[in-house]
Amino acid sequence: MKITLCDVAPRDGLQNEPDVLAPGLRSELCERLAAAGIPRVEAGSFVSDSVVPQMAGAEEVFGALALDGPTVFAGLVVNQRGYERALACGVGEIHYAFPVTDEFCARNQNSTLEEAAGAAVALARRAGDDGVRFTVTLGVSFGCPFEGRVDPARVIELAGRMVEAGADEVALADTVGVAVPTQVRELVAELVRLGATTGVHLHNTRNTGYANAVAAIEAGASVVDASIGGIGGCPFAPRATGNIATEDLVYLLHGMGVETGVDLDALLACAEWMAEQLGRELPGQVYKAGAFAPVTG
Repeated sequence: MKITLCDVAPRDGLQNEPDVLAPGLRSELCERLAAAGIPRVEAGSFVSDSVVPQMAGAEEVFGALALDGPTVFAGLVVNQRGYERALACGVGEIHYAFPVTDEFCARNQNSTLEEAAGAAVALARRAGDDGVRFTVTLGVSFGCPFEGRVDPARVIELAGRMVEAGADEVALADTVGVAVPTQVRELVAELVRLGATTGVHLHNTRNTGYANAVAAIEAGASVVDASIGGIGGCPFAPRATGNIATEDLVYLLHGMGVETGVDLDALLACAEWMAEQLGRELPGQVYKAGAFAPVTG
């Protein structure tokens, strides 16, 4: 079994930080993650600087990266304008994310759910015409801080629309960290049955993120998002804490015999570097505790 890891620290991790890191430091973070063997890095987002100042200078970040190397550097967009900016930078993979509830859509993207879903369909079709790999992430798939429980049937219906529109991958996001493994296992299995290449984007707000990652993989997810040091959150979601830590996830998966292609020691060094740049201890555990060779079997 092999899982593709996507480190989202340069985007989802840093967008929730109070301090804005210069584009040069953000591109260096991307390069360090690539050097550790991370196959996919969400390097930034093409959004308004006034709305998310932490992502200002996306063109500069991507301009400093080797876009033809083994690591795919993806860019997040939320509208046609962002898509065009990403395309102009030569981004080889574009991510689009929208929440599956109206209230979160209104706060996060100033739109209704139907408008956001329609934009996703239009962008997926355009990306197909442009020959660009396109991933759709369905936010708050397991629960919304404003509307509460989310009906799985709604998520499955939206995922089906994305697959039909030609999205290369559909990811389920536990944006505020409310999911438990049984939910994750069941919803991932439904997307796999749709024929979707399925990913998960998990936050560890209630300390269930790593258990959810294992459940997702067991149910057929082939892509897992994580963030170096466990940094991140959502500026539009109350009390949303960081993503699962990439190095902690790699330690767990390697111990289980799951192939990732990642150099854990290099990843630990990257987490230490990230802590130095942010001037604080990060939520991740393994970079502080150190690696160990667990006994398996």
